[in-house]
Amino acid sequence: MVGSEALAEQFEDNRVRLRAVAYRMLGSLSEADDAVQEAWLRLSRADASEIRELNGWLTTVVARVCLDMLRSRRSRREEPLEAHVPDPIVGRADESDPERQALLADSIGLALIVVLETLDPAERLAFVLHDMFAMPFDEIASIVGRTPAAARQLASRARRRVQGATAGSPKDLARQREIVDAFLAASRDGDFESLLAMLDPDVVLRLDRGAVPVGASRVVRGARAVAGLGFSFSGAGWQARSALVNGVPGLVVSRHGRPGSVLGFTIKNDKIAGIDILADPARIRRLELPELWNEAPSG
Repeated sequence: MVGSEALAEQFEDNRVRLRAVAYRMLGSLSEADDAVQEAWLRLSRADASEIRELNGWLTTVVARVCLDMLRSRRSRREEPLEAHVPDPIVGRADESDPERQALLADSIGLALIVVLETLDPAERLAFVLHDMFAMPFDEIASIVGRTPAAARQLASRARRRVQGATAGSPKDLARQREIVDAFLAASRDGDFESLLAMLDPDVVLRLDRGAVPVGASRVVRGARAVAGLGFSFSGAGWQARSALVNGVPGLVVSRHGRPGSVLGFTIKNDKIAGIDILADPARIRRLELPELWNEAPSG
């Protein structure tokens, strides 16, 4: 590596991958960007002649920054917020943006991010770096301050926790879109029995409206309770648009042309097993939403 300009160019070549690592670690797009920016600052201050392999060096730096952020986050609250919905990555139903595709490689659905949020920070790091980015355990061990065997155990414990939370296969996207569209149609029609029929008996709905007002965010469990919420996307000014939410079919709901919520779905065995709704106005405004509003409404 010769010169700061060449170093900056190589960093930019790694930015998308580093952001993908940080997003899986943090579940927050803004925090992921902060972690990547911190990696750049550390690189700009480092002696480039001592960096043998830049890709690995940058991944290690981002991982350590994310680990510190996770530990700081955990110290600020005693228990994870059950109704918290991570930042969704939203794309058009015909998404072809390569950066979003890189972020969503391995079908990193919202349900998986929700489970990752419950892990110990070291477990999350070991699982993400090894299972998603194939980093060897000896390198992971140096980041978490454990032996390679202990790092392997961290990833193994995390793997058991996340079983069943992975998103559906991309080959099933057409079928998943049919199910989401049927959910939307039944909701608009107020068809309780149809809604009930398409929900898994143990479906979990998370509604994240932010911290204010208290109690606005909640978790609802069970098909009858979820179907009884009375979803409606047909009121004056309301529109629901098809989108890809973390790589699988979902919805973006707007009112008078302004996005108000993003719905992500987890579908298993042709049933809706999870619905994650982000409706926090402040976070919705910060999302990177593609231009959806020149399309016909879904449903």
